[in-house]
Amino acid sequence: MGDYSKALEFYEKAHKIRENALPSNHSDLASSYNIIGQVYVNMGDYSKALEFYEKSYKIVEKALPPNHPHLATSYGNIGQVYHNMGDYSKALEFYEKAHKIKEKALPPNHPDLAISYNNIGQVYVNMGDYSKALEFYEKSHKIVEKALPPNHPDLATSYNNIGQVYNSIGDYSKALEFYEKSHKILEKPLPPNHPLLASSYNS
Repeated sequence: MGDYSKALEFYEKAHKIRENALPSNHSDLASSYNIIGQVYVNMGDYSKALEFYEKSYKIVEKALPPNHPHLATSYGNIGQVYHNMGDYSKALEFYEKAHKIKEKALPPNHPDLAISYNNIGQVYVNMGDYSKALEFYEKSHKIVEKALPPNHPDLATSYNNIGQVYNSIGDYSKALEFYEKSHKILEKPLPPNHPLLASSYNS
């Protein structure tokens, strides 16, 4: 925690300098608010994180066209905080706003779209809507499968997420199938005592 408070002190000093030197809607201020927001996320202070992410968003919203990727980042950050706070309907609202922008701005197999689908899938898991979660995890997986090499750890995570949904709905043979696919990938590039392998054994 000490490192975060030191980082916060440093970023806030830098921000004050920018604040005094720049107009109140300058994009550098938005970046600065974003960084401070991220430190608060890392510290687990989500209400403070939200405050700074929203300050960043207000600047970005005025400065950029409505489908600019930076707006998607802003929406995603706010969605992440609501997700961490357990406000899943708010998280979903912001993740979906981020996703709509990414869909327009990016090619259909872009890895950022996979992340976006995955975020939405996680919210549906937390809300207990497993059919929706599966739908979004599978969309994410299709992109990850095309975009990444077959032994990439992100692919293992994707298989694991799908496995967890099947496990939650009681389809244990399907869950096992996906857990095994995940484990096979993690087994190859990792030493036998790696923590990721331990979590795959536990699944």
